[in-house]
Amino acid sequence: MAVFHRPGTLGEACALMAERGDAMVYGGGTAVQILEKQGVLFASDLVDISGIPGLANIEETSSGVRIGPMTTLRAVETSPLVRRVTPLAARVYGHVANPRVRNTASVGGNLAHGDYRLDPPTALLVLDATVELTSSGGTRTVPLREFFVDFQRTAVRPGEIITAVEIPRQDEAAGSWFAKLSSLSANDWPCASAAALVTGGRRFGRVARRIRLGLGAVAPTPVFTQVEVAADAGADEAVDAARQAAEPLIDPIPDVRGGVAFKRHLALVAVEEAVRLSWEERSDARGFFRDRRRRR
Repeated sequence: MAVFHRPGTLGEACALMAERGDAMVYGGGTAVQILEKQGVLFASDLVDISGIPGLANIEETSSGVRIGPMTTLRAVETSPLVRRVTPLAARVYGHVANPRVRNTASVGGNLAHGDYRLDPPTALLVLDATVELTSSGGTRTVPLREFFVDFQRTAVRPGEIITAVEIPRQDEAAGSWFAKLSSLSANDWPCASAAALVTGGRRFGRVARRIRLGLGAVAPTPVFTQVEVAADAGADEAVDAARQAAEPLIDPIPDVRGGVAFKRHLALVAVEEAVRLSWEERSDARGFFRDRRRRR
């Protein structure tokens, strides 16, 4: 059985992680408890960072919002600050499992788990989020798009602790949507999920719109892609362009939730739903003033 540690400061936690070679950070504990029950938890020491001051804060910054690793998913979902600064993130965090899980699971632990089916990375990918990693050797920042390096492997190095997730301010005029499709139950892992963000942009001297896509559960890691479409294009054209950009990246893992062909089909359905609704919101000048709670 692993030895449990409760450091009172981040420095103490980093020292423990450096001293104990097989140590694992204990955040919300939802994933750790599952791994322990399955008999696949091999950590010699668990470092509980829940008692360290400041790690559950949500703060506005000059560029967006900074979220501490011990912040619960539910706190992100319901935060007025997150809903104002980056509404897509709040929306996606609100789709994880169920309220009981969201009230326990932490932002840092969710990412550190590294599962390819996670919901939050789909939004964090399109929002240009970064992850702050701290160890006894210092602090470094990793773009979310470089964080998932392989199947259930992340960029977190031995001895490092996730100490913050930073999300840039979302363009108020941007259209965004999250689509999640499951086959067993609404609370289960998705067969496919897609977050879309549609913003304006310029390319070759002409006005265009950029569609950013974050995909979950459709490949061994969360996937990001983007494509530009003429600003006067219709929703069908936008969807076609997004599907063409996403399709080569879709490489589903078959399991009890469905086979490869089924998941590939659902992935494209999720892309279409996310892009179409994002495009329509971006195309509608009144979209920014809509009641976003209706779109949960």
